[in-house]
Amino acid sequence: MSVSAPATDSLPDLAPGEPIIEVRGLVSRFAEHTVHDGLDLTVRRGEVLGLVGGSGAGKSVLLNTLIGLKQPDGGQVKVLGVDIHRAHGREMDGVERRWGVLFQGGALFSSLSVRENIAAPMREHTALPTSIIGELADLKLAMAGLAADVSLLKPAELSGGMRKRVALARAIALDPELLFLDEPTAGLDPIGAEQFDKLIRELSDAMGLTVFMITHDLDSLYAITDRVAVIADRKIVATAPVRELERSDHPWIREYFLGPRGRAAHTDATGADDGPEPAAAPERGPERRPERRGGAR
Repeated sequence: MSVSAPATDSLPDLAPGEPIIEVRGLVSRFAEHTVHDGLDLTVRRGEVLGLVGGSGAGKSVLLNTLIGLKQPDGGQVKVLGVDIHRAHGREMDGVERRWGVLFQGGALFSSLSVRENIAAPMREHTALPTSIIGELADLKLAMAGLAADVSLLKPAELSGGMRKRVALARAIALDPELLFLDEPTAGLDPIGAEQFDKLIRELSDAMGLTVFMITHDLDSLYAITDRVAVIADRKIVATAPVRELERSDHPWIREYFLGPRGRAAHTDATGADDGPEPAAAPERGPERRPERRGGAR
């Protein structure tokens, strides 16, 4: 059963081959501090794109700009064919119906039950009867891998992994075309993180989703992404499959993917330690180290 929100006449259909996200010349500032300076990014329909970068590189700022929470100081941001920072009213509402967002902490409403949390987007954006909304919320819960008896619990009664799955169920409540994920496996144990990776990939394939995912989890990058975009020097310095990034000459990329954690993730993904030569130790490494699961941290 689909719960896609009613179409909005003012929204364009993407032409064949048109990017689902297109950022050109993005400039982002906070007072005198420039976070992005001429950043370009293209996300293709149907791909799982990972976004990585050091602490303070502007990953969350970029996400907030893409979903309209941060106004750019220059450049253009088009999502689903719409310049979202020029869109207003019905046009912007129509675009928001076509994407879902899973924030890092889940951002569930603590006073609402699981079912009510998942139903919230449907109540806001559709005129469906309450009974149908409840049935659809339970369906999305099942799609996220949780049993029906979880639906009456409050977020405080859930484990960290269960809260992530409920937040994911809410993010797909309106059958979106585009899914934004902010550190989806952060705080999960290795088994839970691996299961969550598989769930994201399965939902992406089953629903035809395009996924934009901020992560520091190297295992996720190797397991489920089609391409990875790297923020450094206030720009996207590379966008390519992980195996191509392993051959990059950029110092930050080499340290990220060819340091001990990166090589361990490569070995886990391929079953052989046949990657490029390890990166030479830089004078000063990235502020935030890439994450590995289990004992390789």
